[in-house]
Amino acid sequence: QVRLVESGGGLVQTGGSLRLSCAASGNIPPFNIMGWYRQAPGKQRELVARIFGDGLTNYLDVVKGRFSISRDNAKNTVDLQMNNLKPEDTAVYYCNLYLSIMGRDYWGQGTQVTVSS
Repeated sequence: QVRLVESGGGLVQTGGSLRLSCAASGNIPPFNIMGWYRQAPGKQRELVARIFGDGLTNYLDVVKGRFSISRDNAKNTVDLQMNNLKPEDTAVYYCNLYLSIMGRDYWGQGTQVTVSS
């Protein structure tokens, strides 16, 4: 059984930084994509950033240049470094693992990020 455990998040002022971390455990095959999504109150969940096993990354346009995603394939971890945070970044952030071979998603429990103005 795959399990995702997140850490990080919290309250920060505008312009501040936070780092989110996620560790995946269980039987995890190769060819997977790890990423971070977020959901603000009253809004749909959206992809913030994702990273493929070969290091290829995708970012939501509004976070480009401010957020950076990285992963450790040996440890099955993924981090999201968030700099120059803005109030509109406030949301619950979810770690995601997509297993390409199985076509299946796994989710973390979510961690709150709040940016005060």
